[in-house]
Amino acid sequence: MLKDEVTLTERSVSAGVRESTEGLKAELRAQVTAAGLSVRLANTWRARTYPQGRPSISAAGLVWSNAPTIVRAFDEGPVIRSRDGFWLAIPLSAAGKGRRGKKLTPSEWERQRGQRLRFVYRRGRPSLLVADNQRGRGGKRGGFARASDKAIAAGRVTSVPIFLLVPQVHLRKRLAIDPAGRRWIDALPRRVIGHMQAAEHVGATT
Repeated sequence: MLKDEVTLTERSVSAGVRESTEGLKAELRAQVTAAGLSVRLANTWRARTYPQGRPSISAAGLVWSNAPTIVRAFDEGPVIRSRDGFWLAIPLSAAGKGRRGKKLTPSEWERQRGQRLRFVYRRGRPSLLVADNQRGRGGKRGGFARASDKAIAAGRVTSVPIFLLVPQVHLRKRLAIDPAGRRWIDALPRRVIGHMQAAEHVGATT
């Protein structure tokens, strides 16, 4: 009889822990997509229960993200500053993309285009890095490209803002990881008891 009680407890604890662990993972994934972030980032949330393959009264669950730095940033809403203490360069649409769609830095843009950017200070507003001597491109590609010498000589060119320069950016908090974890932990005893009662009911009716 005692052995049966131990087995019932082990199975109930393991079932409750597994249910809570998977539930927390699902909630955190849903938080990410509800915040307008990518499904790819949501799927970095993973879960595992221990010990694997057998029930235990000491069962435990672990939920983690494979992108902890990104997730932590959206959870804490930090202030982001430049590493060198100067400006953060935010690429505008005219900056285009680098390899594999990666955002370009000012130095990468200059190497890719073979052209220097010009700093434009704006009092009371974010400063700019602009590309001079640009002409609009036609067709599906659109955007801007460096004008020919003939166009430059004729003055048929324009200056295009490429990067917005700001001293810092406050990343808006979009996730609430700790409260979600606490809710699932607090509900764990009720889930374990629920599994025990369900198992006892099945046993009483068989």
